[in-house]
Amino acid sequence: MFPMFAPPPSPSYNTVPVHRPPSFYQADSVPPPLAAVPVQAVWAWNFDQESSILRSFAMGARYVAVDVHYPGVVHHPGKDHNALTTEQRYALVKRNVDALKPLQVGIAVCDSQGRIQAWEFNLCNFRRLSDAHDESSLAYLAGRGLDVDTLAKHGVDARRLGAMLLSYSGLIGPRRGLSWITYAGAYHVAYLLKIVTGGGPLPPDVAGFLGDVRRFLGDQVYDVARMAEFPALPVGLERIAAHLGFHPPCGSSRLAAAAGVRALQVFRRLEHGEFGGDVGRYRGVLKGLQC
Repeated sequence: MFPMFAPPPSPSYNTVPVHRPPSFYQADSVPPPLAAVPVQAVWAWNFDQESSILRSFAMGARYVAVDVHYPGVVHHPGKDHNALTTEQRYALVKRNVDALKPLQVGIAVCDSQGRIQAWEFNLCNFRRLSDAHDESSLAYLAGRGLDVDTLAKHGVDARRLGAMLLSYSGLIGPRRGLSWITYAGAYHVAYLLKIVTGGGPLPPDVAGFLGDVRRFLGDQVYDVARMAEFPALPVGLERIAAHLGFHPPCGSSRLAAAAGVRALQVFRRLEHGEFGGDVGRYRGVLKGLQC
């Protein structure tokens, strides 16, 4: 049994104003949101209980969104990122992901009836004094409410989370009709693969990486950052979600699970609104890797 630590209180934040969504985004299958989606914080003390709830809800999953908070990047390209080839971009992602430890994993699940539940898994493996990180990135995350010392004391071991996702959740592995969603997702997907494979190094090249993506997540993987690249929308996931009329998630509105919720909501609005259900051209294209 794990000691029953009370979860840290959720900090309060000023939320982004919610605007009425443009008329062309309205679709019968994705009605305007009526309430904020709650986020469940997961620590060592409630991991088993929340894993069971996730597994039960995931049986009817149609969409899953993932966002990973990590301690910045410590390896940088020697030239403009846009000038890199896909292989060079992947090599950079791999160097950073192999060298760093994830801090928090947000998972949002939407079932066939449009109901969304979200979980924020706080990980315990990172140590500020001994593990590689970018100090400015930690400061940015601290400003959004993430306390790495609290994670170290009360969080879940990443290997335990990976084992649960891989063998218990029902979400990992090719599954008919399940779509994975992310936003600017090269690093998010790479860290997810690192977690579900027990923390080992990523594959040596892009082909191996994309093969693992298909093996663990299937072939329906979409990056909202690529889909939202047109003038009608602002830049940035929080601004896009607010522009489309979505309420900020409640319980943890500025961390990993909230980003997962927003990515999922925006994807469904774009899929059934702007793109009329035809999003095949965006399948498997991750911002920060192929583009």
